Amino acid sequence: MPWATLITGCLAGTVFLAIQAHVARTSGWQLRQGNVRLALLPAVAALAFVPRAAFRPLTQTTPVPAWVVPACHQLLAAPIIALTCWTQLRVMACTIPPHTLGHLPATYPLIAQFTGWCAVTVAAAVCVDRSRYADLGGAVAVPVSFGAIGITWNLPATASILVDPPASAHGATVAWYLIASAALALTCVAMRDQWHRYSRPALSGLALRRPQSAGRAGLG
Repeated sequence: MPWATLITGCLAGTVFLAIQAHVARTSGWQLRQGNVRLALLPAVAALAFVPRAAFRPLTQTTPVPAWVVPACHQLLAAPIIALTCWTQLRVMACTIPPHTLGHLPATYPLIAQFTGWCAVTVAAAVCVDRSRYADLGGAVAVPVSFGAIGITWNLPATASILVDPPASAHGATVAWYLIASAALALTCVAMRDQWHRYSRPALSGLALRRPQSAGRAGLG
């Protein structure tokens, strides 16, 4: 599993947000949810490299379905992604004066958006992993998923449903969780595969042909 890529992406966004928080405290302004969204993008990009199995020829020889390795990778990455989101929300809260905490916009739409982004990115990475461009993996999945997120974020027709505002907090949350559910279903379909086994009949046939060819050479 690309631990270094995932941890680097999560730390890069968190450090970037911490620097913004320091500037905000010294300058007298506070962070917004837009700052957190921007800081979460490196973690989303790093997540695209998680499903790819680094030792695919080795894992294909084990008596388990091929989807076990990428599924385990994603399960192990989930706590790291969740911790990154929680940490960045805490960093944002540190720049907010205590008397204004009750008038802040809800954070659950932001969490739903982040969940949807992660699910779309993982689905794109898994689909690329089953194509002829599997070796590129996240290098293809990141621009594809970011392009899809950017288009849906800026188109008026989709922004009215997915962006809060103009969409309501509840409506945007439901929409992003529906997108995450659809992306999860696509990921499960894309990861399906048969069990990998050695092709023993082909090996035995090759072994039978070799003595015959050797015998013919001796007769000649």
